[in-house]
Amino acid sequence: MAKQLRALTGFALATGLLLTAQPAHAQVEAGPWTSVSPTFSVQQRGCGKVSDLTFTLTCSTGSGDQRAERRYATYTGGTRQFEGSFRITSLGGSRVSLKQTFKDNPGAGPYFMLAVEKGGRLYAVHGGNTIATGATVGTTVRVNTVHVVGSTHRTYINGSQKHSVSSSGGSFYDKFGAYRTASGKGPATVEWSNIRFWRK
Repeated sequence: MAKQLRALTGFALATGLLLTAQPAHAQVEAGPWTSVSPTFSVQQRGCGKVSDLTFTLTCSTGSGDQRAERRYATYTGGTRQFEGSFRITSLGGSRVSLKQTFKDNPGAGPYFMLAVEKGGRLYAVHGGNTIATGATVGTTVRVNTVHVVGSTHRTYINGSQKHSVSSSGGSFYDKFGAYRTASGKGPATVEWSNIRFWRK
């Protein structure tokens, strides 16, 4: 037994299988990427409710601040990647924002917002361009955003690039959950999973 264990250990060392630090591999775009774990705060306003990674708008109110989100720590400069999967479990309303990249000071405000319409169309809130279709109730959709601060912000759906917009410099942060857009309303329930972040 001891001889077999020594042989196995020698093989593992030779092939680099024993506790070798491996670089993080993001789902999209060439690396090397470094995995990061930014802190977050939970935002619940109006009829928005958060339970771990389930985000719910319980009302059909078409006005006011109705949101259930996670707001992650601010970043400045570099290239950042977000990845997460969402599954809409109910959507009685429409035009609900799912993922946001927000501009922090100076010039704070929404920079990129990915929203869904009843029927499953994903679109960019600013400009209204269709990003993808098929985000229907019960379907899992993977979202990646790659933000090169001061250059571009790219959005991938299920691993395929679907949208790109230019980016200014400055500070930004990621948010996701369920948020009533200016022209939208609930009710809606969205479950997020497999949340990951990288930088390079």
